[in-house]
Amino acid sequence: MSKMIIISNRLPITTNRDENGFSYTWSIGGLATGLKSYHNRNDSIWVGWPGIAKEDVTNKERALVQQELIQQYRCLPIFLSQAEIEQYYNGFCNRTIWPLFHYFPTKTEYDAATWQAYQGVNRKFFEAVVQLIEPGDTVWIHDYQLMLLPQMIKERYPDTRVAFFLHIPFPSFEVFRLLIWREPILRGLLGADLIGFHTYDYVRHFLSSVRRVLGLDHNLYRINYENHTVQVDAFPMGIDYDHFAYGSGNQDFMAEVAQLFNRNLDIKNILSIDRLDYTKGIPERIRAFGVFLDRYPEYLEKCRLTLVVAPSRAAVPDYDNLKREVFELVSRINGEYGTINWMPVWLFYQTFSQDKLVALYKYSDVLLVTPLRDGMNLVAKEYLATRTDLEGMLIISETAGAASELGEAVVINPNDIDAIADSIKYALEMPREERIVINRAIHERLKTYDVHYWAKDMMLALDNAVLNTNLTTSPNISNCLHILENAYRESSRRLLLLDYDGTLVGIQARPEQARPDQELRYILGRLVSDPRNTVVIISGRDKDVLDEWLGDLNLHFLAAHGLWLRHPGQEWKMTAPLDNEWKSSVFNLLKMFTNRMPGSLIEEKEYSLAFHYRQCEPDMVAVKLSEIREALIFMTQTTTLGLLEGNMVLEIKDTRVNKGYAASLFVNNPINDFILGVGDDFTDEDLFASLPAEAFSIKVGAGATNARYSIRSWKNIRSILNRFIQLDDQIDLSKNLKHA
Repeated sequence: MSKMIIISNRLPITTNRDENGFSYTWSIGGLATGLKSYHNRNDSIWVGWPGIAKEDVTNKERALVQQELIQQYRCLPIFLSQAEIEQYYNGFCNRTIWPLFHYFPTKTEYDAATWQAYQGVNRKFFEAVVQLIEPGDTVWIHDYQLMLLPQMIKERYPDTRVAFFLHIPFPSFEVFRLLIWREPILRGLLGADLIGFHTYDYVRHFLSSVRRVLGLDHNLYRINYENHTVQVDAFPMGIDYDHFAYGSGNQDFMAEVAQLFNRNLDIKNILSIDRLDYTKGIPERIRAFGVFLDRYPEYLEKCRLTLVVAPSRAAVPDYDNLKREVFELVSRINGEYGTINWMPVWLFYQTFSQDKLVALYKYSDVLLVTPLRDGMNLVAKEYLATRTDLEGMLIISETAGAASELGEAVVINPNDIDAIADSIKYALEMPREERIVINRAIHERLKTYDVHYWAKDMMLALDNAVLNTNLTTSPNISNCLHILENAYRESSRRLLLLDYDGTLVGIQARPEQARPDQELRYILGRLVSDPRNTVVIISGRDKDVLDEWLGDLNLHFLAAHGLWLRHPGQEWKMTAPLDNEWKSSVFNLLKMFTNRMPGSLIEEKEYSLAFHYRQCEPDMVAVKLSEIREALIFMTQTTTLGLLEGNMVLEIKDTRVNKGYAASLFVNNPINDFILGVGDDFTDEDLFASLPAEAFSIKVGAGATNARYSIRSWKNIRSILNRFIQLDDQIDLSKNLKHA
């Protein structure tokens, strides 16, 4: 039976060394709690770092820790070295991805060494997972530390169901484009069948980046990528509502807090809980409280700010400076406004357990959550769930992911100090009836969309994503290569019909950038050197371009989607009589649209025109593309011209000529006992449809197709062609041995 493999940077088990050896305790938090029901099934395993550096334990101790974690908790530990922790985690994850994705580009560091470490640790996780994966397994990968892992798994195990969830924001394209390694990060993520984010803003930012960086469009948040369909959607993470609403918390601490807070019943408590981080807006929050006390002196000695700051990355200069700033601000406010009987700010620079936080939640009148940027912020949800009396009030930043779900609360701009100060007064003075109405609505939502719902919702979406791929994509040829290879080996006359762009080379932003490299020239040269092979390049490219790039090889060419034919050593000839009288009027129309759409360009071929829009801004394309289509269709409706849609290109050409018609000039030759046709987009569907039933046809990438098979990418096609060369060598060697 298939199983689930959960992968995150850290395991949900905290492993500590003590006097008796090692102790193991379950972590309490959104991820660990939400996935516990899945993990507790007998067929699941969790993979991650146990929190202990590889050098800090002996080989024997590592074996003991691994055995304990596997047998008792079904967790597979990945031991990282001190260098890996420093370069991968403290380096690339927390000095590159974390600040950039939280909109702090000035704090973002670009270091090739940390990028290499990030790739290496992702590969290390992959190599550990390889020993676990079986056909049909589900792999659920979490967060920004492992963004390359989905692609690694999907490439090796294409039938494995892969989900990925990002727990931090995904930034807008204008910010994401600053990342040097943006393309491999996106390709890494697109290895997943399902990619989840907290909010639809993050979904839009991701789709925009995929479109701008990779040139891939989406349809209803679905992206056809290589040999599968990627579903992208928002899954706002919930909390364990019952735990916070009905759990008793730490009773001793609860009594202590009750005694402390009830001692001053007339003092309102404003609570702030955060990890020490520059994204959390802690200094702004403290300044706002100072403005509140100055602006509304009637609250002097009538309220306090309880500030809980969990230590984090103290060795990093930015965090050490932040800690110093927080302490100085607290000291200033306490010194300026405090009295013998009253201290305005209580600062706790320590980590509280979740049970202790429940006590603070229950006895706080207002929770102040004002991050400058936050992926979700579950503390806001936890506080409101804990207040079953419906009396508490939340002040939340509009840049926190949770704000999209908690809009009834007091929502503020975290940079507006005056607005935060005013919102504190507003929250404290809100009529009880209004607070109850607001909280009742939020409680119903938190109870329904809890963390268990979140996990189930993602797995249901993964089922649908995989089903959609299975419905629209032909079987992957990689799973039955032996059939293709046997047919090739046993044949005596082979016909290979090969598209160029997207099939033999990757799609490029500009047409002229797709020149053949040395590897491709070697592959084609070797194939045509075998007299059993007839290799035809059947492309939308202009004949002069194909001549310049590959004309010195012993290839057959069908250029301009089959309009021009050239056999080795012969002259080009047209396969149908056409004219160009229509060109100038259509060119003028396209020229008008290129002026309106920066990034678009016109490629003029001998008997066609191509309008490329790969480099255009996606929102502009969404608005303008239908207008261009309608104008071209209206202009050509009484002619033999037609509109052909390719990969980010519209081509106007005579419909009497297509790749299927041109391919028939070769396919109808009865001596061929092996036929292979390969292409990557809509322009190749005529080719696939024209091939006989016994022929092999392969579409590169996902999507509905006439081809019998699909394959992941153009790189896989090169691998198949290289395999053909190896088979030819084996056949020739066998013949030579027989003759000898």
